[in-house]
Amino acid sequence: MDLYLTLDAINFCTKTANIWQIIGYVLLVFKIVIPILLIIFGVMDLGKAVIASKDDEIKKATTSLVKRAIAAIVIFLLPTIVTFIIGLVTDFSSNEDISADYDVCRKCITSPTSGDCPAEDAWKGDAE
Repeated sequence: MDLYLTLDAINFCTKTANIWQIIGYVLLVFKIVIPILLIIFGVMDLGKAVIASKDDEIKKATTSLVKRAIAAIVIFLLPTIVTFIIGLVTDFSSNEDISADYDVCRKCITSPTSGDCPAEDAWKGDAE
């Protein structure tokens, strides 16, 4: 029983590659859309303050724009930072099967559009 659970856990990422690829697409959209929206809203607030010609509102809007720009940069770079940290974790694994299976999860999440994710193969494997 323990051997079966171990083998099943080793192939977890390969069997669920489609799910990881969908998560990768969602993260890719968030990584691009959220920073753009933050900057657009910040610029709109700053434009409203400039049109109103009130110094206090301009200062608030400028501060808000800077904060939103920093948040946009952090959101854009967060997946890269997480990928780097997760990459460090893989180096600790001594089992090659677990490392290879983990690479499937990592590739599907970090680059869902590339051909590195075997998501299509996972569907074919379930049908057979």
